[in-house]
Amino acid sequence: MRPFLKWPGNKYRIIEAIKGRLPVGKRLVEPFVGSGAVFLNTDYERYLLNDNNPDLITLYKILKKEGEPFIQYCQTFFTPENNSSDKYYELRALFNRTDDSRLKSALLIYLNRHGYNGLVRYNLQHELNVPFGDYKRPYFPYQELLFFFKKTSQAVFTCNDFLQTMAEARPGDVLYCDPPYVPLSATSSFTAYSAGGFYLDRQKDLARMAEELSGRGIPVLISNHDTEFTNRAYQNADIQRLQVQRFISCDGENRKKVGEILALFAPRERAVNP
Repeated sequence: MRPFLKWPGNKYRIIEAIKGRLPVGKRLVEPFVGSGAVFLNTDYERYLLNDNNPDLITLYKILKKEGEPFIQYCQTFFTPENNSSDKYYELRALFNRTDDSRLKSALLIYLNRHGYNGLVRYNLQHELNVPFGDYKRPYFPYQELLFFFKKTSQAVFTCNDFLQTMAEARPGDVLYCDPPYVPLSATSSFTAYSAGGFYLDRQKDLARMAEELSGRGIPVLISNHDTEFTNRAYQNADIQRLQVQRFISCDGENRKKVGEILALFAPRERAVNP
């Protein structure tokens, strides 16, 4: 099932490769849940789903609590009258100033489907600043929202730093980490899906924590770009390489494939004394 949100780095297109590397376990822990593609397309007994974007996690919590009435409320924003530049910017301004979490969550879905090219982007004031997309008939993801809602009975949603979430892992858990990717070049970085960015020292913290957890018998799978930095950072992991088509781009004719890696930090077998 596709996620109901468009999202930078959505893993739906490589979900089979990810599933092929995820170990068996009781609970899947995702410190960077994003649009939830892995959650939606796996079958663990329980899920701990975290993201540091509070708007995203609030939306998931409200959807889990209300279900179909909230989905129907969200659909009321998908009208021909609301599919104009003036109305889009009016509703975007409302999203950025409202304290009504239910309204804000519904508007996030509207803005995500009406905004330019599937972007989710904030400025330093944590204001959504994606321009109008000018689509003829924006799609309302009713079935995708309903599927997500039905699966939330298995899930707990949190909005914490990724290291805090990883520290909550216990034997029997499996972790899948999809951090903002290491840039392929100095000019290609896109790390502002939540305010504050995600820099190389945080990437190092992630790799260090993954090694620590694997040493405690907890497997960790990490997605990232295939770069010199990530190959060094994940040198103690079992790395699988793949080519992935990029679909968020200002130039639709030049969305080329880029190298990615799936790095599995698997628990190490302990020597048994004779």
